[in-house]
Amino acid sequence: MQIQQINKNRLTFFTAIGMIGMIAILVGFLKTFIIPLISGTKTWPLAIYAHVFLVFGWVIIFLTQALLIQNKKYKTHIFIGSWAAFMAVGAAISIIPASLFQVERELKDGLGQTAISSIVGSFISATMFLILVTLGILNRKRPQVHKRFMLLATIILIWPAWFRWRHYFPSVERPDIWFAVVLADSLILAAFIWDWLKNKYIHPALLYGGLFIIAENIMEILLFDSKGWRVFANALYTIFS
Repeated sequence: MQIQQINKNRLTFFTAIGMIGMIAILVGFLKTFIIPLISGTKTWPLAIYAHVFLVFGWVIIFLTQALLIQNKKYKTHIFIGSWAAFMAVGAAISIIPASLFQVERELKDGLGQTAISSIVGSFISATMFLILVTLGILNRKRPQVHKRFMLLATIILIWPAWFRWRHYFPSVERPDIWFAVVLADSLILAAFIWDWLKNKYIHPALLYGGLFIIAENIMEILLFDSKGWRVFANALYTIFS
């Protein structure tokens, strides 16, 4: 009985990622959103509040689901999961108006085309998040596949939070590399190590999905604001604005 209780209370990798995700969001948005919100010095459009609620809500659900599985509350896990799908769609959709708000603000700051170019990364993140969640749902009866797709989806969703950590380290050059790729994708590398240590191999869903995300993030750095990128960005901006 004592051993069983210890196993229930131990911190699993998935619960750890859920907690890290919450910390990343709270710290990342502390200066730019939370403090101004609490102090009443700044307000945002309703779409921004909805986006924050949906993204943070998803991370809370991810953590809750991991804890439910850890404690063998499978029926509750399934019930919450059926509703979480709607939150996933909402979180993905809300990325677009949040991105447009950021674009308009940066245009006012004089960033010009570079501001518009940022919408591409947001669109890609929303698309990849939805694809991974869909794959997770389709594989819900294959728990080893299901939980790894949901893990990767959550890692993608908290990417903007990691990038905002740059506000704490203004002297760091190329924050797009160190915070948006190295720091953000370190969770994927940690997942690789966890899978290898626990199972003596990296599950294909995690390996290929994780490598694809890392490769895509690197490609974004290399292609950002290029001629082709700008064409795509302007097309998206015209469609959604």
